[in-house]
Amino acid sequence: MSKRLFPLIILALGILGFLALKMTRPEPAEVSATERRWRVEVQTIEPDNHTPVLPLYGEVMAPEQVNVTATLAGRIGARPVSEGERVQAGELLVALDDADITPVVAQAEAQVADLQAQLRSEQVRHRNDLAALKTEQSIRNNARRQLERTESLVKRNLASREDLESATDALARSELTVSIRQRAIDEHPSRLQSLEARLAQAEASLETTKRDAERARVIAPFDGVVTGVQVAPGDQVSRNEPLLSLYPEKGLELRARVPDLFRAELVAALDRGERLYAFSENRQHRFELSRFAGISDPAGTEAILTLDGEPAGLRPGGLLPVSLERPERSQTVAIPFSALYGANAVYLMDNDNRMERVTVERIGEARAANGERQLVVAGEALQPGTRLITTHLPNAMTGLKVELAADAGEASQ
Repeated sequence: MSKRLFPLIILALGILGFLALKMTRPEPAEVSATERRWRVEVQTIEPDNHTPVLPLYGEVMAPEQVNVTATLAGRIGARPVSEGERVQAGELLVALDDADITPVVAQAEAQVADLQAQLRSEQVRHRNDLAALKTEQSIRNNARRQLERTESLVKRNLASREDLESATDALARSELTVSIRQRAIDEHPSRLQSLEARLAQAEASLETTKRDAERARVIAPFDGVVTGVQVAPGDQVSRNEPLLSLYPEKGLELRARVPDLFRAELVAALDRGERLYAFSENRQHRFELSRFAGISDPAGTEAILTLDGEPAGLRPGGLLPVSLERPERSQTVAIPFSALYGANAVYLMDNDNRMERVTVERIGEARAANGERQLVVAGEALQPGTRLITTHLPNAMTGLKVELAADAGEASQ
């Protein structure tokens, strides 16, 4: 009997032990749900005047560059300068050989002298024609009277028909001679005009040849840098063949394409008389916006900026990035790019330490005192004293709980 009750007694003891343990267990601590806070950094909004900049990438050009070409055909007699050499005004750049220049000038002078002689000859001829005309007219008159006498004699049978024909032929020959002489006299004005025109043309050609002969010896018109050298002493060149180029170190320009979005603003500033400057990296070079090109294309309009100061290593054809300072804008705020969400949204931190999304107007870029790029924005929500969240959160949304990173760091200490 005792063996049958033994398993029941063990089971009862186990149940009693479980109940005792359950009754004597400690009560679990109550867990309350807490909202997570995201640590952020903020910037206190202080609207001020800012100068936005426009990054540009332009090409350095020399608008006053002089391209020297051969004015006459010949050999290069001298070329004392080299590529990239700096020269002073008045220095010899290149010259053609005098042996090729002198005959060309002499030929032009000879042509003028020949036409002058022809003109004098024509005047002498005209005077002789006038004098000869009077004599030939007298001979014609005598021939006419002789014909009349012969006709009278023939009527009286005192002269033969042969005498009459001879007198008739003599009169015809004399009239022909007078006619030819008269035509020569009548043509004198046209011959004279033709010779005078040819003489004027020859004299103009002589002046051109002398001018080209003088320009065959090229002198630097200003202080500059030699470039584009294409010939050496002894080379045979033809007329109008390029020889070399020269550009002044001062007066360089930068041509950069400006998007049409900013062109109207810049043109309006120029019309108001404002002076807008662009600076290269580290502000080594300064350019002043002078004007815009007369034509445009879908990519924008070319702005022309004049170098203000020394070139300091700039060369035409080089590409140079610059930052153009646009007109100053008031009531704007410079913020880091990390504060921007999308194209035109930022988040503010409200009094309950929650994020609030607001829309702003993007004005442009600006440079901080330390050279860091910043974004210039404006908006009605950017009131003085407002806290702008500058930490970029991937899960940012209106109402998200945040806390200042500085406060969180102090609390952990």
